[in-house]
Amino acid sequence: MIKNIFFIFITLCLSILVKAENGDTLFYKGDYSVIIDSIVIEGNNQTEDFIILRELTILPGDTLNPVLAEYNRERVYSLNIFNEVKLYPFELNSINYLLITIEESWYIYPLPFVTLKNRDWDKISYGVAVKIANFRGRNETLRGRLALGYDPSLTFSYTNPNLSRNLDLFSIFEIGLLDVNNKSEVAKELAGEDFEHKFYFAKVTFGKRFGLFHRFAVTAGYDYIETPFYIKGVSASNERIDRTVILGANYNYDTRDLRQYASNGLFAFASFELKGMGINDINYRIAYIDYREYRPIISSFILKWRLATRLTSGNVPYYDYSYLGLNQRIRGHWDEQQEGNDVFIGSLEMDYWILNDYRLNLYWIPLLPNSLLSYRVGLVWELFADTGTTRLIGEPLALNQFSTGYGTGVSILLLPYFTMRIEYAVNEQFKGQWIFDINASF
Repeated sequence: MIKNIFFIFITLCLSILVKAENGDTLFYKGDYSVIIDSIVIEGNNQTEDFIILRELTILPGDTLNPVLAEYNRERVYSLNIFNEVKLYPFELNSINYLLITIEESWYIYPLPFVTLKNRDWDKISYGVAVKIANFRGRNETLRGRLALGYDPSLTFSYTNPNLSRNLDLFSIFEIGLLDVNNKSEVAKELAGEDFEHKFYFAKVTFGKRFGLFHRFAVTAGYDYIETPFYIKGVSASNERIDRTVILGANYNYDTRDLRQYASNGLFAFASFELKGMGINDINYRIAYIDYREYRPIISSFILKWRLATRLTSGNVPYYDYSYLGLNQRIRGHWDEQQEGNDVFIGSLEMDYWILNDYRLNLYWIPLLPNSLLSYRVGLVWELFADTGTTRLIGEPLALNQFSTGYGTGVSILLLPYFTMRIEYAVNEQFKGQWIFDINASF
């Protein structure tokens, strides 16, 4: 009941506060095209020009039209470091300019947090997170996080999407110390009780962007996982402590317009990891594939669908099994947990934009900078169907094993900061449940 009242209250507050400032992305009237001779950027007090220019699909000499202007504006917005982005084509002295004006968001966030581990209200984690976005004006991100409560942890990461400007190289570095509660019901039965893993990890990724849409990366990492006892399968090695060397590679193809809540484009991701490679008697493999498509159909209606699978082979420990009911969930079976070597997921959703790109400016609030008081607000109605299942090695994949749910709901966007969803779903027996979650469904 408290959760219901809280989210209804938030929805009502947003409805009252939103000003009818339509952030129309077609900043010239009529359905005509113009050849752009030069591109000018204003408002980027910290952000370097090339961070914005490298996201554009248009160059001087190209023809700009309203559809292309909308798509490029959303690509710049997807950098997630701006409160507002506008495109103004204009002519001066017989030269056609494209003016891109941006409003930078607040970049330093030393904030307390309360999160739901695995989206479970009974698994609350809390602490302090520090984020420095757009570090040095190059869209680099530094993150530090101290979490207490469920699964206490201390983690740090550094992301540099522009390691080499000319070669389009990027890098990610991650390190962390965690106490992780066992998530496998099979491991719990074998141990006869709940238990925790002590988990220490370090991981580095180097990659290259090819053109606007393609990225390829290689990863190397090391995991130290300590269990209070040794049970075969609970540990990957023949000891209670697993020391795992990791090598992997991944490929990403992404043409989405607004990555925070896409309405157009494709997303495809594939990765493969070798874990252990026989070192310390650990040897197993994990592959992951995720494909999503987003298509406008009629007016403000968007049709989108997703297929994803995680496949494992070798002597996979229970802590690295594939799960439904944790990070990956089926609406209609939200609280039901399944585990196996492999997982298969499918989703189909139709969205309708009730509010799209409205501005919420709270500049009247004293003491706080304007960059913290300006937001892009959206409200989306959803109609969805989800299905999924897990499978152990050697088991057949049958349709009657899939858990399926259907439902409807709304998503509230307050960008560039967060997206929240309120949904109602039913399963095959028409048993219903309310779902409250953050971020887009996919």
